[in-house]
Amino acid sequence: MAEEQETPSYERARDELAEVVRDLEKGGLTLEESLALWERGEKLAKVCEQWLEGARARLVAAQAVEEDGEEKAGKDGETPF
Repeated sequence: MAEEQETPSYERARDELAEVVRDLEKGGLTLEESLALWERGEKLAKVCEQWLEGARARLVAAQAVEEDGEEKAGKDGETPF
């Protein structure tokens, strides 16, 4: 059960989510099996969304630093490096 507590990488969560979708689309599962897969898929989708939100935040932060550097260079004529 320790594996369930660990957050998988984005790629691992995405791949497992794709597998869950394939299994659900194939059909032939009991209602209980389908519900369990659906619940797992929901959890994996949330993990993927968290990774993507983190990546977006990092990009925004990097762009802000870049813009700050450009503003500083424009004010005093020197580059910050």
